[in-house]
Amino acid sequence: MGIDKLITYDEVLASLTKKGRRKHLLFGNGFSMAYDQNIFSYNALSKFIENTDDPLIKQLFEKLNTKNFEVIMQQLDNFCEIADIFSDDKTLVTKIKDASERLKDSLINAVKELHPEHVFKVPEEKSQSCMRFLQEYLDKGGFVFSTNYDLLPYWVLMRNQAKNAIDGFGRDLETDIDTSDYVPPEDLEYSELRWGKYKETQNVFYLHGTLPIFDTGISIVKVEYNTEHYLLENVKERIDNKEYPIFVTAGNGKEKLTHIMHNKYLSFCYERLCKIEGSLITFGFNFGEYDTHIIDAINQAAKMGKRAADKLWSIYIGVFSDEDLNHILEIEKSFKCKVVPYNARTANIWNS
Repeated sequence: MGIDKLITYDEVLASLTKKGRRKHLLFGNGFSMAYDQNIFSYNALSKFIENTDDPLIKQLFEKLNTKNFEVIMQQLDNFCEIADIFSDDKTLVTKIKDASERLKDSLINAVKELHPEHVFKVPEEKSQSCMRFLQEYLDKGGFVFSTNYDLLPYWVLMRNQAKNAIDGFGRDLETDIDTSDYVPPEDLEYSELRWGKYKETQNVFYLHGTLPIFDTGISIVKVEYNTEHYLLENVKERIDNKEYPIFVTAGNGKEKLTHIMHNKYLSFCYERLCKIEGSLITFGFNFGEYDTHIIDAINQAAKMGKRAADKLWSIYIGVFSDEDLNHILEIEKSFKCKVVPYNARTANIWNS
C-alpha cells in the first residue's frame, strides 16, 4: 500500500468531528521543512557547521561520518564515560565535555543564522494559512505540541494575535502597591514574561524547548519583541551574554527524558502530553529511534482512563512517502492505541 491510498488530512478531521472526538496536534521538523526545506533541515544545519571556523567541530563531523547532531552528542557522552574509567589523563574528560558544549553552541548559532530575519519575512498568506491550521486545535479545546527549536510557530501565533493560544507565560506585577498611595496604571512596573502564571490553561507546549525560552536558574522566561530589536536579535543578545535557550538536542530517548525531567518547564509539557484524551494527529514527526520518550508519553495517555473518553484513543500519523509509511507500519505495535497513517502531503499548512 502506498501513501496515495491513504486517507487525506481533511478526511481525518471529518472523521474525528463526526465522532465528536477531542483532537490534539504534535508536529516535528517536517512542519518547518514544509515552509522551507532549504532552511529548516538537519542537512542545512550540518552544512552550516561544516563551514565553521572551529576545526574541532569539523573533525567531529568528518570522523563520525554523520549529519545527525544527536548521534554526535551521544558519541561524545559515551566517550566521556569511557575516558573517565580507562584514562589516567583527567584532562581528556574535560576536553570531551568542552567539545560537547562547543557543539551545542554551534547548533544554536546555526539555527540563529539560518532563520528568516524576522516574522515579517514570512509572507502574510503563509502566516494566515498556518494560523488556520493551528486554530483547528486551539479553537476546539485541543493542545498543540511541538518538538521544534525554531521560531516559526511562535512567530505565527504572535503575528496573528492568537488570543486562544496560551503558552503559560505572563508578567508579574513588580511595583509595590501595598501602600495608601495611588499608583497610576502607566507607572506600574511588570516583570519580563515568566512561565507559570497561566500554566493551568496552557495549550501550546514546546516539548524540547525552543529558541525564545530561557532558563535563568530561578525562572523560565520568554524573549519577546521590543521597540528596538526583533525577536531573533534579542535571542542573539542573550546568547552573546552566555545565556542559553532551553534546548533538548542530544541523546537517545532515555537521555532526552532525563534532560526533560530536570527542567520544570519541559517536565510540565511532557506530563501534559502523557495525559491527553481523544485523538492525536501528527505532522512532520517521524518517530525515529531517538523518539522513544514521545512514544512512551503517548502510551501513558492511551492507558489513562478505563473509558474511551478518558484516554487517548487513537493517533493519526502523517507520512510523506512510502518509506515513511513502511516505517510506521513496522513500529505500529509500539503504540498502545489505534494507529492510522494519513497522507501528510494533503495538509496544506503553508498555502504552498
